[in-house]
Amino acid sequence: MGDSRNPTRKPRPLRRRLSGRLGPASHLAPPEWLLAGLRPQSAPIPWAAVARAAIALTVPLAAGLAMGVPDYGALVSLGALLAVAGRTADAYRLRILTTGVPQLFGALGVTLGTLVYGHGWVAVGVLTVVALVSGMISSIGAVASSAGLLLLLDAVIGAGLPLPQPWWKAPLLFVLGGLFVLALSLLAWPLRRGVPERAAVAATYRAVADLLEAAGRTEDAKGNTYDAERLAVTESLNHSYDLVLARRAREHGRSRPLVRLLAQLNVIIPLVEAAPAARLRERPLPAAIPAAVRELADAVAMGRTEGPPPAPPELPAPDDRCARAVDTALRHAFAVVHRPDIHNDPGAAYVGVDTDDRLGRPAPLWVRARRGARNVLLSEASWRYGLRLALCIGLAQALVSLIPVPRSYWVALTVTFILKPDFGSVFSRALLRALGTVLGLVTSAAILAAVPIGWWDVAIMPVIAGLIPAFAAKGYAFQTAAITPVILLISDILNHEGFELVLPRFVDSMVGCAIALIVGYLLWPESWRSRIGHRLADTVEDTAEYVRRAFVYGPDQGERARMRRRLYRDLSVVRSEFQRAVTEPPPTGTRAAAWLPLVVAVERVVDATTAARVRVDYGAEPPTPAEIAGVERQLRELAAGVRSSEVLVEVRTEPPPGDEKSVLAPLRQEVGAALAIASPQRGTGLIDRTS
Repeated sequence: MGDSRNPTRKPRPLRRRLSGRLGPASHLAPPEWLLAGLRPQSAPIPWAAVARAAIALTVPLAAGLAMGVPDYGALVSLGALLAVAGRTADAYRLRILTTGVPQLFGALGVTLGTLVYGHGWVAVGVLTVVALVSGMISSIGAVASSAGLLLLLDAVIGAGLPLPQPWWKAPLLFVLGGLFVLALSLLAWPLRRGVPERAAVAATYRAVADLLEAAGRTEDAKGNTYDAERLAVTESLNHSYDLVLARRAREHGRSRPLVRLLAQLNVIIPLVEAAPAARLRERPLPAAIPAAVRELADAVAMGRTEGPPPAPPELPAPDDRCARAVDTALRHAFAVVHRPDIHNDPGAAYVGVDTDDRLGRPAPLWVRARRGARNVLLSEASWRYGLRLALCIGLAQALVSLIPVPRSYWVALTVTFILKPDFGSVFSRALLRALGTVLGLVTSAAILAAVPIGWWDVAIMPVIAGLIPAFAAKGYAFQTAAITPVILLISDILNHEGFELVLPRFVDSMVGCAIALIVGYLLWPESWRSRIGHRLADTVEDTAEYVRRAFVYGPDQGERARMRRRLYRDLSVVRSEFQRAVTEPPPTGTRAAAWLPLVVAVERVVDATTAARVRVDYGAEPPTPAEIAGVERQLRELAAGVRSSEVLVEVRTEPPPGDEKSVLAPLRQEVGAALAIASPQRGTGLIDRTS
């Protein structure tokens, strides 16, 4: 018999066909937004961090047992655990800040907690205030976020555990653990001085090589699109600038390697700006060009400054303006990378840096601290998050004060970890923490039942401690599953409860997850909105300003490059917010997902503006003021529509003047594409104001 199906009928999607065959049970599969957090991320195992965690948590336990004070050893290991679970910077100088500064806040926290231990409602009030401060300072930056987290965590532990007296002993033990981790992380500094910074700058060169390779192709040799490579370049540039510019301003005038690195990083900016112009060629660049950029990356990574510079690379003659822009930028980069005395003339290469002066020097620490404090006190977002965290911590502490709960600090600890604003979706983290805790408790039960207290703890600790950084790279649920057995093993040394710790810890964790989920998410209006729209509107307005200034020569020629860097950094923040929002359950995640095409469209508008500027620099006819004003007007109206509409309705503007041969023709096409994405149909939109 022949096939009776209608040949013109489109096949049903695989998901629908499977649900029809498998029946109603297939609808019980976890939703995609939850599965995204359960999939292990593809990341290499940080073996150095694994070894550091194993040593940092095991040595204090062994020392405590050897000296007959296992409780003291356990507290030092607990302080080390909190440092191991935190962020470790790539550059060794930054590790002093990212690990050392939070230890000072942790010492303050455990001191406050110890002083209010056993004081009932006084402890509730103090921890609520600490939570408010912790939440507010978390918005300053990465170091402040870690410091705020450790301030609250240690305060909760101090208020929930009977720590050694007098009051200064517990903070000292906690800080010793953290400083031990810091010392271990700095061991290789004399041998690898400057290596992380050079590796980051070299990685930026390789990312730019991939970008140039993708220009003119639908996909590059690795299957990546030009847009994906451009995003990788933005992230790499952000990381490199943050790493190189994180030192004090006075060091830039005295540290020759640092000046050289910054010059090598700045000189890659003209190549990045030339890439959008090269894309307009609609044919690939010669393979010798990305190969030459990768050779420069190797030279940067090696950091050699002695000996005569090598001969310039043999490149094919450029055949149009776009290729000439790439060729000129590449030859200039070659000259700077191999120039032995670049530190004598650093200003020649300092362009494209979003900093406080033209040399890319960050403001002094006290100035940045003053700005951060002012921003925190005047920021509605910091007050909103601080109050949100304080409400949940206050409720958790009040609950355990009214209902006797052994080792009640676990409830507030769970709330703290879930409600970190820069860690992702609160809803997803609550569910993932619950799942990770269950997996961790299963492992903990086996360990506590089989391993007696004493030297066997020292034998098992390196194994389970090393899993923390290894699993942390895979995702939050995996990190929780790895850290739970370590905490319970340390708690067993302090409390001697053995297997009896497992069930109370499960109950406490579930209570903490419930408080974070209900009070910190479901009852909080901000949880049902994503901040993508307003942030994207700000970026579109800045893009309009970039279009206006791109074709005006001012006294500071680097301002255009700095504006472009700021735009892409802002767009990377929008993308981060997008990644957080799409892990929210419907309808928030569904609404947030609709913003991504518009984010990509705005990135392409910035690219098209840069490409037009490069073409003008290399001989193309400049656009008329009317053309520039028309594009600027469209972008500002798009920004107003994104910011103020109940839905993203049609933005009605007249096409800006100009012909198809104008240098702004590609830019007008990209702006038109952005307007079409914002309003696919008249009177309908993708996202309402609640998103």
